[in-house]
Amino acid sequence: MTIRILVADDEALLRMAFGTVLEAQPDMTPVGEAADGDQAVRLARELRPDVILMDVRMPGTDGIEATRQIVEVSPGSRVLILTTFDLDEYAFAGLHAGASGFLLKNTRPEELLTAIRNVAAGDAVVSPRITRRLLESLRPHLPEGSGGARAVPSEHAERLARLSAREREVLVQVGRGLSNTEIAATLHLAEATVKSHLGRILPKLELRDRIQAVVFAYESRLVHPA
Repeated sequence: MTIRILVADDEALLRMAFGTVLEAQPDMTPVGEAADGDQAVRLARELRPDVILMDVRMPGTDGIEATRQIVEVSPGSRVLILTTFDLDEYAFAGLHAGASGFLLKNTRPEELLTAIRNVAAGDAVVSPRITRRLLESLRPHLPEGSGGARAVPSEHAERLARLSAREREVLVQVGRGLSNTEIAATLHLAEATVKSHLGRILPKLELRDRIQAVVFAYESRLVHPA
C-alpha cells in the first residue's frame, strides 16, 4: 500500500526537504503541500491523504486548530505533528485535538519515516517523555469512589463490557505504556496476536488510536498513575 502524505509547514524549504525524503520511499507519495492551517484543512478535505505532517506554528489557523478541523472533515486522515518546540502544551493540545503523533523536527529521517508508517497503520507515535507527562496529567482528573476505591465511570463500564477477557488484559498493558513486543512477552503471545487484539479493541471502544486507548485505560481505572 502506498501512503499518501500531505505536508503542512509555513517554511517552503522544509516542505521541499520533506518532499524529497518522502519521494525516495517506494511506499510513500507526497500528494500536496500547505503553507498554513487553512490550506491544510482544505487540501485534507479535497485529497483525503493517509497522513498529514503538521507544523504547529503557522500564520492564521495554527496546526492545533487545523488538526481539530481535519479530524472532523477527513476522519480517515492521520495527523503527525512536527514542531521545533519541545513543549508539553503543544503535545497535549495536539493529542487532544486528535493528532496520532508528536515528533520534533530534528528527528532523524529514518525515525520520521517509521513514525509515518506506524501512524498510517493506525498506531500512535509519541515520545516516552510526552507519554509519561500526559498520563501524569490525568491524575487530578480521576475521581475517588467510595472508600477511596477508584470508581469506573458508567459510560466506560459499558464499553469495557464489549471486550473479551484477553482483550481487556491487552488494554491494561497498552495503558501501562508497553509496546506490542513487550505486551507479547508479558502475556506470552505472538506479536501478531497482540496486533490482532488491538485491532479489535479500538473499534469496540470507539477509539482512534493507541494514545486514546492509553487515556481510556486510565479513565476506566484499569491502570492507575504510580
